Amino acid sequence: MKLSKIFKEGIFTNNPVLIQMVGLCSTLAISSSFANSIGMGISVIFVLTCSNIVISLLRNFIPNEIRIPAFIVVIASFVTIVQMVLEAYVPALYDSLGIFIPLIVVNCIILARAEGFAYSNGVIPSIVDGLGQGLGYTLTIGILGFVREIFGTGSILGMTLIPEEYTIGFMTQPASSFILLGVMLAIVSVIGNRKKEKEIN
Repeated sequence: MKLSKIFKEGIFTNNPVLIQMVGLCSTLAISSSFANSIGMGISVIFVLTCSNIVISLLRNFIPNEIRIPAFIVVIASFVTIVQMVLEAYVPALYDSLGIFIPLIVVNCIILARAEGFAYSNGVIPSIVDGLGQGLGYTLTIGILGFVREIFGTGSILGMTLIPEEYTIGFMTQPASSFILLGVMLAIVSVIGNRKKEKEIN
């Protein structure tokens, strides 16, 4: 498989959130602001790419019977690094993300790519897969965070763009993330169905 195809699949045709429907918990919970969304996205990209590299390098040495515990140990090591870096250098973001940082260890996206790709592919394809899947996740959660923050508070990253009287308070509520994600899933489904129809015709 071409590296460009692997990369594009992670972002578009096999997006972890919109197509595979994994990583939904953090996507829904963290997308209350754009900064939180990007912070979580970057963390996932780092952990996903690094764990893919290590698992790909060790795949011939990890017995099949203990592969899942081995994956978790590798992933947890990189999550610990992320947690320590955020706590030391970006404490505000660390506090905002809270429990969802250590929960990256059991994020379905990372475990799925370790099991479904890195364990059976070489290092370079695994790096590309990690970057593509991570960017796909970041793009989705970033859009949710951007829309919720700008329409809920009228500002983005501290810059006011919409007067307060035109904001929609509901967008700051947890339920809005479910509705917005549902809209995104519907759009992706419609686009996918139209492509299938064109291929058939």
